[in-house]
Amino acid sequence: MASGAQLNVSVEQKSFGNETLFKGIYFEVPPGQIVALIGPSGVGKSTLLRLIAGIDTDYAGKVMVDGKTPTQAQVPGFVFQDPRLLPWETALGNLLAVKPDLPPDTGRKLLAGVGLEAAEHLRPSELSGGMQRRVALARALAVSSRLLLLDEPFVSIDRKLAGELHLLLAGVVKQFGPTVILVTHDPYDAAVLADRVIILRDRPARVVSDTVLDIPHAERSSDIVASITRDLDAGMRE
Repeated sequence: MASGAQLNVSVEQKSFGNETLFKGIYFEVPPGQIVALIGPSGVGKSTLLRLIAGIDTDYAGKVMVDGKTPTQAQVPGFVFQDPRLLPWETALGNLLAVKPDLPPDTGRKLLAGVGLEAAEHLRPSELSGGMQRRVALARALAVSSRLLLLDEPFVSIDRKLAGELHLLLAGVVKQFGPTVILVTHDPYDAAVLADRVIILRDRPARVVSDTVLDIPHAERSSDIVASITRDLDAGMRE
């Protein structure tokens, strides 16, 4: 049984000054589903993550996490475009910094879960870029193993490292069963990892495509990437 959070998003309107960013964004995410949010740069994907996280509460509508508002629900795990580790803390210290009541043994198990069994005493300057991103994922799991919000976690890295992180994330999802919202601009990320792809476009932004990928991950091919790319390109041309 999935241990992830149930998510309900109903954003009537979100504005910045006189500009309306969202108007009528509605979707539900069942526990344990991996949803890729994809769309052109500036459409508001990262802003939508902040609404789900409860970081931004200035909008009309309602977001519910397990039947609670984001500010009342458990804080989600958040992985940003860059690791944002505290340089003076060790790998384990970075987990404890965001979750002071985390038992150290639990932190060590989380680091082991992302392949960093021997890195708990190392500081960010002693870690490779890929290892830093692994620590960032472990830190997010320390905060919440039920809802993970990933904001372009594979941006600005080479395809080999991205592939390693894809496998890592897939393993984490299998082990912990979180609900995952993945913001990405890359159809490949969506095709490899997601159970469902939601495409946003326009200003105000709206959902132009919501597709369940019912082919098992291991059986997916380049055709899935091409299909998502076509949907995204079609939305851009409309």
